[in-house]
Amino acid sequence: MAEPAVSAHDVQCLVRRKDEIEAQIRACYELLEDKGVGMSEPLVDAEGYPRADIDLYQVRTARHNIICLQNDHKAVMRQVEEALHQLHAREKEKRARDEAEAQAEAVSQNQSLPQPFARVNAVTPGSPASLAGLQVDDEIVEFGSVKAHNFQTLQNIATVVQHSEGKPLSVSVIRGGEKVHLGLTPKRWAGKGLLGCNIVPLQR
Repeated sequence: MAEPAVSAHDVQCLVRRKDEIEAQIRACYELLEDKGVGMSEPLVDAEGYPRADIDLYQVRTARHNIICLQNDHKAVMRQVEEALHQLHAREKEKRARDEAEAQAEAVSQNQSLPQPFARVNAVTPGSPASLAGLQVDDEIVEFGSVKAHNFQTLQNIATVVQHSEGKPLSVSVIRGGEKVHLGLTPKRWAGKGLLGCNIVPLQR
């Protein structure tokens, strides 16, 4: 069975426990100082009799408590360290997972976008292309019946345009990483040609 995951709250509880232990250790040391003894002074006089000037029971208890509390302190410090280590490892794992997911999403989005074969590098204001919403830097993925797999030269597009004068053509472009669908009707207008835009093939 997997151990339950450590939470930030668990770490706070351990740190509180550590502080309590430290306070208890300090209290025991203060008691010894009040009695004028430390951890290692002998509790007997020069003749080997128990010292009459101190409460032996209190001193022994305080010394014993300090040793036990120091062991507890060490154990809690180990737990704090382990818990922090787990939290950091989990954070790192989560970050790596998030990054991997974001990357996978970007890749799948790119994969779902069709292959462009040409790019719009000029659009004349007021032209059929401009009215249809075509913009400079749009990458064409579909121009009527022309797609990446059957596009060879710009003549393919010219032929479709000539055959579609006055009829709406289905045009799809990639703009800002997204596929945009437009309806474009080639027709005579004040300017040159039937579209009023300039298209260049993409180098592959």
